[in-house]
Amino acid sequence: MATGDLTGQRILVTGANSGIGFGLARRFAAAGGEVLLAVRNERKGLDAQHRIEKATPGADTRLVDLDLASLASVENLGTSLVAEGRPIDILVNNAGLMAPPRREVTADGFELQVGGNYLGHFALTAHLLPLLRAAQNARVVNLSTVAWRFKGISLDDLNGERYKPHLQYLRSKLAMLMFAFELDRRSRDGGWGIAGIAAHPGYTKTNLQITGPGPDDWLMRIGRMQYGLGFMWQDVDGGLLPPLYAATSPDAHGGGFYGPAGVGEMTRGVKPAKIAPEALDRDAARRLWERSEQLTSTRHHT
Repeated sequence: MATGDLTGQRILVTGANSGIGFGLARRFAAAGGEVLLAVRNERKGLDAQHRIEKATPGADTRLVDLDLASLASVENLGTSLVAEGRPIDILVNNAGLMAPPRREVTADGFELQVGGNYLGHFALTAHLLPLLRAAQNARVVNLSTVAWRFKGISLDDLNGERYKPHLQYLRSKLAMLMFAFELDRRSRDGGWGIAGIAAHPGYTKTNLQITGPGPDDWLMRIGRMQYGLGFMWQDVDGGLLPPLYAATSPDAHGGGFYGPAGVGEMTRGVKPAKIAPEALDRDAARRLWERSEQLTSTRHHT
């Protein structure tokens, strides 16, 4: 998929050191964008930066420190970028953790998956809102998942007190989807000039299935046994196409949700993704937004 010329555009990608985030950062840089690689691990970030610059000599990349499991870290990054005063044209809220076997919490006491996958990105977007608005026609792309819709879930236990690893992961990704839709609605109502868009990579082979659940997770073991089935699993270069489309295509629109075009939205190409009723509940999205502002002590100012 052609990315188009991104010269002059400033793009921030969370979790840019590996997987989908790295693949997107590499494509953005190759298209001429100025790419901020938001990473928690400096060593892995430097390695990613070197690989991008090797593939695209002269690539305009910069490492920025971000730990989404710490609201202080999120605020520090937001404050420093706002102080620079340069608009951000594309924000890709990509970083995530999947299904650690035991309940863990962030520095602020949130369950780790909801805290890092969702609340950290919610707060980051709030802090960067002035720069997104200044860009005029900015895009915020939230990474969700195809898997959550196969089981009706709710956000009644957002903090995972009754912890079930995979269910909590699905909650975090449902929240990301609802956040994208609500951001787009509020942007249109308030004239912010920001498109809130969601995308999912289908079934893509990344370290997400290994580093979170660990080698003993039965569901992930089954998944890895199916890696060789081309209609079920794809490599990162295939999985990054929906979020790349959401971030750069003139045909992607605010309030859209995009995923692979193949069977079950698992692999191959891009098309509008199916949306389950839970994600379309506007009242629930409004309540989730207000609760998230309270939890993160942030406000998306109009």
